[in-house]
Amino acid sequence: MARETRLKDIVEPIKDEFDFVFIDCPPSLGLLTINALTAADSVLIPIQCEYYALEGVTKLLESMRLVKGRLNKGLETFGILLTMYDSRTTLSNQVVQEVQGYFGKDAFKTIIPRSVKVSEAPSFGLPVIKYAPNNKGARAYMQLAREVIRRA
Repeated sequence: MARETRLKDIVEPIKDEFDFVFIDCPPSLGLLTINALTAADSVLIPIQCEYYALEGVTKLLESMRLVKGRLNKGLETFGILLTMYDSRTTLSNQVVQEVQGYFGKDAFKTIIPRSVKVSEAPSFGLPVIKYAPNNKGARAYMQLAREVIRRA
């Protein structure tokens, strides 16, 4: 019963104790993601700078529309974050242009670059800002944090 609202039932009583509550979801659009969309006020959508990522965003936006219509009327898009950006590739640059053109101000100015250190950090049980604080990826995530705070 009410399996789509279980996470909301857990988050609701404690959400006022925090400035932000981030719920990290798998890229699939299963029950876990529906629970997160039902519990959320807004959604930060990461998009990898790769071709198939754009298709996934279309499906996510459709799921958000359905959840907003039936389970969470207040659900909004907080922002679009471009990740795994490689300035050397034409594809990455095309994805950036397309996303920024389509989403406009919803797209964060900060773009997270592809970085070996960002990929390695979880295997050491650390966020990249602790694992390699001077890495370009860590610096980008700190810049994103400042941009998120300004936007809130």
